[in-house]
Amino acid sequence: MKNSLFLLLIAAVVWVSCKNDTSGVQEIRAGGPNSDLVRNPATANMPTDTNLLARITFEEPEFDFGTVNEGAIIEHTFKFTNTGKVPLTILKCRSSCGCTVPEWPEEPIAPGGTGEIKAKFNTEGKIREQKKTITVTSNTYPNESKVMLKGTVNAVKG
Repeated sequence: MKNSLFLLLIAAVVWVSCKNDTSGVQEIRAGGPNSDLVRNPATANMPTDTNLLARITFEEPEFDFGTVNEGAIIEHTFKFTNTGKVPLTILKCRSSCGCTVPEWPEEPIAPGGTGEIKAKFNTEGKIREQKKTITVTSNTYPNESKVMLKGTVNAVKG
């Protein structure tokens, strides 16, 4: 009798824990902004051949700003070309740190066209060797690429 109750209790716990709880999950519905790109950039209304997608090619994917004193604002423009077969759309750019702020073009870049991602790094409170990565999410395959600011920040003696 005790074994039967114990097995029944275990079965009830397993049944409850295995239910699909989607209360925190929200579906990205078709027709929303960039829904095709979010669902799958390699197949969203395009052929599955990744050679026919947009491609982002940076002139300089890594910028070494050398050595600066703490408090300096480093600004650099990462220039790129769409070397793909369809317009390139950058969905977002995010940095590895709140001290680095990227700006990117909102309009699509035609095949063969060029664009720029501007990065601004505030060195206040950042001393020693620094590497700040900016992740670019776009309709390319793979859909993320990275550029980097790096250098050394000296503490200001005072």
